[in-house]
Amino acid sequence: MANVGLVYHPDFLKHKTGPMHPERPERLSAIMSLLEEKGLVDKLQMIEPKPADESWITSVHSSQHVASLRAVGAQAGDDLAYVDGDTPMSRDSLDVAFLAVGGVLAGIDAVMSGEVCSVFCAVRPPGHHAEPSRAMGFCLFNNVAIGARYFQKHYGLKKILIVDWDVHHGNGTQEAFYKDPSVLFFSTHQYPFYPGTGGEAEQGLGAGIGSTINVPMKAGSGDDEYIEVFNSRLIPAAKEFEPDAVMISAGFDAHRNDPLASMRLTDEGYAQLSGIVKGIAEEHAGGRIVSCLEGGYHLESIAHSIYRHIQVLMETSL
Repeated sequence: MANVGLVYHPDFLKHKTGPMHPERPERLSAIMSLLEEKGLVDKLQMIEPKPADESWITSVHSSQHVASLRAVGAQAGDDLAYVDGDTPMSRDSLDVAFLAVGGVLAGIDAVMSGEVCSVFCAVRPPGHHAEPSRAMGFCLFNNVAIGARYFQKHYGLKKILIVDWDVHHGNGTQEAFYKDPSVLFFSTHQYPFYPGTGGEAEQGLGAGIGSTINVPMKAGSGDDEYIEVFNSRLIPAAKEFEPDAVMISAGFDAHRNDPLASMRLTDEGYAQLSGIVKGIAEEHAGGRIVSCLEGGYHLESIAHSIYRHIQVLMETSL
């Protein structure tokens, strides 16, 4: 059994979004409850996060972006304040966002030290919609993008593969690396759909041309369609790129039960996608995977999909 880490902290529940908001604390509670019920927590290496240093936040985001979130958070008080119509902040939200980034960095530390082979980061708020200068789509800081820079700047890794299987396009991650050939961004997403980006023609700019691979998926796509895309598009691209580490923007909102989208993935479909990405990491990146929670809003389905995702990460290759 491979040694897999789990990043979690109860303070992630302090990011309040309001009673009707889909990105709510109960998402993490449902995940952790199932992992405990299945006895998986005892088999994982628990990794405690600490708030990220702001210098790592600003490796991706502008200092003005951080300042603007501080200003919005200061308005929250006992009520919510809003970055935009989709993205609320409570009084603790900014602290929680720093902790979420710090959790991803702690996960990377554990992977790079050899403490674990791979890690799942059960963090919130999610991150892949957060652009360098704008929070949006439930996201404040781009956890995965900052993690990729941390791999490169702190550990000297050259090439990072980011696989984003959230049902929504990771516009923030794309923007962060659109001109950068050292990060290969691969995204499958329902299209056309929020946030409106992610067309196949969006392939990068300048030196980064070809380092963004968008695979728009039609509504109703399920396990077979996703597996075919991962086999025919992701595996060859990764083979050519030869990443030093793999990060996953692990959204589980393409599940057939998810209320925010129209896809048909199942728990077992996510397990198979996990296996494909794990195979890539083992072939090219020494098995290094840092998987970070993004979307997924049906509580039972997100919990069971993550359970299967972690199970696959724990499997020892023959």
